[in-house]
Amino acid sequence: MNDTIRLLKNHRSIRKFKDVPVTDEQLSHILDAAQMASTSSNMQAYSVIGVTDPDKKALLAEYSRNEFVRDSAIFLVWCADLSRIQLACEMRGGNVNVPGTVEHLLVATVDTALAAQNAAIAAESMGLGIVYIGGIRNRPREVSDLLKLPRLMYPVFGMCVGVPDHQPGIKPRQPRAAVYHENEYSDEGVAEALAEYDETMRRYYLERTGGKRDATWTQEMEAKMRQPGRLHMRQFLHDRGFTLE
Repeated sequence: MNDTIRLLKNHRSIRKFKDVPVTDEQLSHILDAAQMASTSSNMQAYSVIGVTDPDKKALLAEYSRNEFVRDSAIFLVWCADLSRIQLACEMRGGNVNVPGTVEHLLVATVDTALAAQNAAIAAESMGLGIVYIGGIRNRPREVSDLLKLPRLMYPVFGMCVGVPDHQPGIKPRQPRAAVYHENEYSDEGVAEALAEYDETMRRYYLERTGGKRDATWTQEMEAKMRQPGRLHMRQFLHDRGFTLE
């Protein structure tokens, strides 16, 4: 196992940060790594907003209902962005309007996620910690207004970055048998693998919380699916110019 694989397998979400800034050099390396991620047809359909202003971080913590956003050295808001593609078309003097189709939405969202994950690995390689914050989609209009996002752009998720002030355990992942299939999909053995994972997660939660949390993954997923979340996103995306056709 080489150092890269060791780093990847050692990932854990960090939610407590020391009062130490991310240096300009560190941020430059993080952004350089992000920009080298794979991208569909070289569209590079994302933008990232680095938020260090305490008042804005406080608002983003409120919008996302994640108080540790305030304590991160820098809060990166990763945005799917077709507005730059629209500008590129306008620079050619044509009358092309970028369609906010489902395909373009998917391309921009995937581009954003790939760039962000490169950034996460770069940050962790320098001893920094990160945690993704999907909660900014709780109030995406307010986030967009705060960050002055243009049409054809939406906030996908945030990322807290800073010097870790704790070392939580690595959360177990599902058994290989649940996620990997050779040549074609088969559900054979998946239920058994999930049952095994349930016991792994139960032990993990009990140990992590000192016996206060007794839960399994399938229990959590069933509870989550009972209350579909963020149903406002469809209308929000439509209003941002994503027609979803």
